[in-house]
Amino acid sequence: MAKRVLTTESGAPVADNQNSATAGVGGPILLQDQHLLEKLARFNRERIPERVVHARGSGAYGYFEVTDDVTGFTSADFLSSVGKRTETFLRFSTVADSLGGADAVRDPRGFALKFYTDEGNYDLVGNNTPVFFIKDPIKFPDFIHSQKRDPFTGKQEPDNVWDFWAHAPEATHQVTWLMGDRGIPASYRHMNGYGSHTYQWTNAEGEAFFVKYHFKTNQGVRSLSADQAAELVGKDANSHQTDLLQAIERGVNPSWTLHVQVMPAAEAADYRFNPFDLTKVWPHSDYPLQRVGRLVLDRNPDNVFAEVEQAAFSPNNFVPGIGPSPDKMLQGRLFAYADAHRYRLGVNHTHLPVNAPRTAVVDNYGRDGLHATRNGSRQDKNYEPNSYAGPAQTGAALAAPLAIHGWTGTHEAPAHTKDDDFFQAGELFRLMSEDEKGRLVANIAGGLSQVTRDDVIEKNLAHFHAADADYGKRVEEAVRALRED
Repeated sequence: MAKRVLTTESGAPVADNQNSATAGVGGPILLQDQHLLEKLARFNRERIPERVVHARGSGAYGYFEVTDDVTGFTSADFLSSVGKRTETFLRFSTVADSLGGADAVRDPRGFALKFYTDEGNYDLVGNNTPVFFIKDPIKFPDFIHSQKRDPFTGKQEPDNVWDFWAHAPEATHQVTWLMGDRGIPASYRHMNGYGSHTYQWTNAEGEAFFVKYHFKTNQGVRSLSADQAAELVGKDANSHQTDLLQAIERGVNPSWTLHVQVMPAAEAADYRFNPFDLTKVWPHSDYPLQRVGRLVLDRNPDNVFAEVEQAAFSPNNFVPGIGPSPDKMLQGRLFAYADAHRYRLGVNHTHLPVNAPRTAVVDNYGRDGLHATRNGSRQDKNYEPNSYAGPAQTGAALAAPLAIHGWTGTHEAPAHTKDDDFFQAGELFRLMSEDEKGRLVANIAGGLSQVTRDDVIEKNLAHFHAADADYGKRVEEAVRALRED
């Protein structure tokens, strides 16, 4: 086998990769040592801005296979027939910590899935919880600032975390999820994934439905207690990455079963909860789960930076038959996700292999910019309309139109009959066993008792009391006991 030759970036062979060129033996290094300068300059630029949220991530390739007929609800081609398979890439992540953070921490987990469909890439960006802390994107930067490292102390501060939640009562439902048993998954393989947002499906006849995605792990849900997690972090801060990598390498391919809840569009206006409120769920008794297919992960990335760190997901990457809903958080993310990647990776990040469509042909008038690789030939024009046989619009909308009415302005979301910030948090608490309730209360009290301001503690306690009298009483007693120690 021929020996591979080390080269410079321009392809010239490298004579010596162990010693820099100097002015004589022991003399100063020469500016003309192109190989040295190139290596140092590249090294200085090997890192890109990390994600503001979801920085710490792991990922794997796989496929999605349709197992049940859903053509009555959507005309999406990748869901068009039982047995059809579509290549996928799934990125898991923690939300609040930096790229160097630990895996086994109490934090929501990102569940970002890219379908490489024949009609273009479809990105489904969700979490391992069906709800979120806030319902309006204008509050998102403030929420994340409260969870990130404090500008003065340089670490996450309970005062900041709980102060924001004290003034965001809609967070009570998600706080109950986060502080409960599922707040620290045992691994990425042993947690569910949710689209979280409400999306629109449209069938071939133009009928519109609102849907929620539920990916149920086939490995079974397994979680860690706070003590187990602390021990695991001390042994392997990369525990979830290690587990996912090793499982796939030894052929134990994790899988999830996709179910959806389907609501006819006409039922949304009068539903007892606002169906577009990200802090709410649709009870399964109202809209049962309907099975769609199976997601399997069977291949690890060859390069974490190229394929996990540079993987870019945007919920505005839809395909025909799937579109957005009036979910305000989703509406904000339609812009924010793509814009984050334009900042981190450049305007041509969709040209990168992990982000580029597999079978769909990309044909548009986007030109130039950093790292452009699809600028066309001399015959291709960069404007439209034109008379040079360039790509033209189809006139076919991806999803059904939604009727709107009223005045522009900064409106609160419309209230439905059961809409409040606490009812569903109380329902979740009442579903728990006594042991689960005890761990939930201990986890909340452990953080809330560290808050230095009494008024912030009282505001948060009021939220738990409003959710359920017993819930509030237990948390209040546990916080008092810890503060008196």
